Amino acid sequence: MSDTSLVYDFLTEMLEATDKIVERCGSVSCVDDLMSKEGQVLLDSICMQLIALGEGVKKVDKLTEKQLFAEYPEVNWRAVAAMRDILSHYYFDLNAETVYGVCVDDITRVRETLQKIVEKYKTK
Repeated sequence: MSDTSLVYDFLTEMLEATDKIVERCGSVSCVDDLMSKEGQVLLDSICMQLIALGEGVKKVDKLTEKQLFAEYPEVNWRAVAAMRDILSHYYFDLNAETVYGVCVDDITRVRETLQKIVEKYKTK
């Protein structure tokens, strides 16, 4: 498999992760919605997708020698990868407000940007 097709595969998986996050956040109207027993399950599932998204950023960065995401500065890709590290390594210090903020303030922009990148890669 070529690097181009591998990058494309990672990008589509990342886009799917953002779709899942958007869908799962759709029923969340405030951070308190993530604090109930059912909300905690939802929070866990959102965090897993954020971890997958951040891992994808790291892999694509490596495959493209940090060139691809540099073309799309509208997203703080470094923060996306850092979120993955925080969620993976400091899970018991998880801050639901931060996750909620990402869902409300950032994930749509990440998703839209990934859609543009995937469309560009589809033609390669």
